[in-house]
Amino acid sequence: MHKPTKDEIRAAIGKTVPDIIAPDLQVLFCGINPSLYSAVVGHHFARPGNRFWKTLHSAGFTDRILSPSEDQTLLKLGLGITNIADRATARADQLDPSELLLGHQNLAKKIQTYRPNCLAVLGISAYRTAFAQPKSTIGRQENRFEDAIVWVLPNPSGLNAHYQLEGLARVYRELWVVMQGMERT
Repeated sequence: MHKPTKDEIRAAIGKTVPDIIAPDLQVLFCGINPSLYSAVVGHHFARPGNRFWKTLHSAGFTDRILSPSEDQTLLKLGLGITNIADRATARADQLDPSELLLGHQNLAKKIQTYRPNCLAVLGISAYRTAFAQPKSTIGRQENRFEDAIVWVLPNPSGLNAHYQLEGLARVYRELWVVMQGMERT
């Protein structure tokens, strides 16, 4: 995976990154939207400083830290990745709330089509807006979404200073433990 230049990163505004998705996944991780870095290299959570791959490993989802270029490997593990909003931005707060609401509708179609057991939304603020759940907290949500269990996890971006790697791993592991104990619902 090559390191993008500043010009490549500037040119990535509005680009997309393809979903890593297949029918009947155990967990479909749902980011807010791709970073510009990810849009340039074509892999999810690729920006240096993003802790997604380390967190997945520390929480037990993977047996080693995967590189962003290995994101397709997740499918063999029953895992996938999508986003609420498709267009790449430098920061998630550059999305308009209407984009998150539209993303919610698009996400519903994906869940209906691919039927994951669990949708794990990575970012409480984006979840609250996109799902019109202003009082939601981190963890398993009371209501399902298109028959998928919904779990909200902290955003693994290095810009999320509320959680260090150990804290991220702890809350992601809670999901991993529950998913290990569940039969397909």
